[in-house]
Amino acid sequence: MDEIDNIFEAASRSRLFKNREVLLPDYVPLELPHREAEIKRLAEVVAPALRGERPSNAFIYGLTGTGKTAVTKYVLRRLQEMAKARGASVSWLYVNVRQRETPYKVLADMGEQLGLRVPFTGLSIGELFSRVVRRLSRLEGVYIVVLDEIDFLVRRGDDVLYDLTRVNEYLQRARVSLIGITNSVKLLDSLDPRVKSSLGEEQLVFSPYNAEQLRDILSQRASAAFNEGALEEGVIPLVAALAAREHGDARRALDVLRVAGEIAEREGAPKVTEDHVRRARLEIERDRATDVIRTLPLHGKLILAAILRASESSPEGRATTGEIYDAYRQLASSLGLEEVTLRRASGVLGELDMLGIISSRVISRGRYGKTRVVELAVSPDTVINALSEDPTLGGVVQGLGRGGRPKGAQ
Repeated sequence: MDEIDNIFEAASRSRLFKNREVLLPDYVPLELPHREAEIKRLAEVVAPALRGERPSNAFIYGLTGTGKTAVTKYVLRRLQEMAKARGASVSWLYVNVRQRETPYKVLADMGEQLGLRVPFTGLSIGELFSRVVRRLSRLEGVYIVVLDEIDFLVRRGDDVLYDLTRVNEYLQRARVSLIGITNSVKLLDSLDPRVKSSLGEEQLVFSPYNAEQLRDILSQRASAAFNEGALEEGVIPLVAALAAREHGDARRALDVLRVAGEIAEREGAPKVTEDHVRRARLEIERDRATDVIRTLPLHGKLILAAILRASESSPEGRATTGEIYDAYRQLASSLGLEEVTLRRASGVLGELDMLGIISSRVISRGRYGKTRVVELAVSPDTVINALSEDPTLGGVVQGLGRGGRPKGAQ
C-alpha cells in the first residue's frame, strides 16, 4: 500500500508535465497550424447557416491524423459562437460512427443530442429514424450533423445514410446538413449514386503533414503540455522525423510524445530523451495493432490468420492473394463457417492494408504476368496474441507455430 501511495504522490506533482491533456487525441487547440486553407474552405461551406440557410453537405477525407476532425470541430465551434452573438439558431451534433458501431446507435446518439429519450434497444431502425425526424420537426434553426469515420456506417449498408441525406424533405422549420469524415479516399465512389450525389456536394481533401509541419505542431503542443526544460533538444525533431517518414500522422506523433513523457516520468527521469521516444514508439505500435485487430469482424480475423499460414513457406514472409484465399477457405472450413467470396476477401485485404496491419504491392513475374503479394506490417506475435482473444479463433490461432502452420499439421 505504501508503494501505491508513493506512485499517486509522485503523479500528483509531475516534474515533466504541465498539462498532459493538451497531447490527448480529443483536444482541439485554439490554433491549428498548417490547416489555414482547410479551415477557410470549410468555413465557406458552413457560413450560410448564419443566414438560416442549409449549408451544402460536405465530404472530408484524408489519411488518419491529418486534422480532419480537429478542423471540423474548430470551425463549427467558431460558427456556433458567432451564431449565438448574432442571435441565429445554429447547432451541431457529433457522432463517432466507429465508436457507436451500428446504425441504431448512430441514430440513438443523434436523438439523445437533440434531447430525445431513446431506449437502448427494442425499436426498429425505421421507427427510430421517424422519432428523430419528429423531434427535428418541432425544432427551428440549422443543425449540422458530423459523422466521423463514416465508412463504418457504410460497411453496414448505406440505407440510413440515404435517409439522412433526405431528412429535410420531412422538415418545415429546421434544416439539417451533413458532414462525413473518413480516412478512405475511395469511400465516396463505393456509395449508392443517390447518396453520393447528395453527400458529396462539397469535397475537402486533407494531405499528410511533412516533417517541418509536424515540428511546428509538436512544438506548439509541447510548450503547453510540458514544463520548461522537460524535453531534450532532439526530442521534437526526432518525433517529427519518425512520423513524417512513416505516416505523416499528427495524432500518432502527439501520442508518441505523450507516451515518451509518461515513460520518463515513471522512471523519475529529469528530462524526456530520444531513447524515451524510441521506446514510446514501439509501445504504441504494439498497442495500436492489438486494438485494431481486436475490432476486426470474424472473417477479417480469419483472413489475417490465413496470411500467417500462407506466408509460412516464404523466406520473405509473404504470400499472394490466391495463396491467402486458399488458406482462408481451409480455416473457414475447419471451423464450419461459410466462406466469403474472393472479391470480398480482396476487399478485406485492402482494409487491412489501409489500417497498417499488412502491406501489399504488385510485382511482376515475367511471362507469368503480375501478382499482388502481401506481408504483415506488424509482429506475427502481436497478431497471434490479439487473435487468440477471440473465442472462435483461439484454438486455431494458438495452434499456429512459428511458421504459421498449426502444430502437428503435415
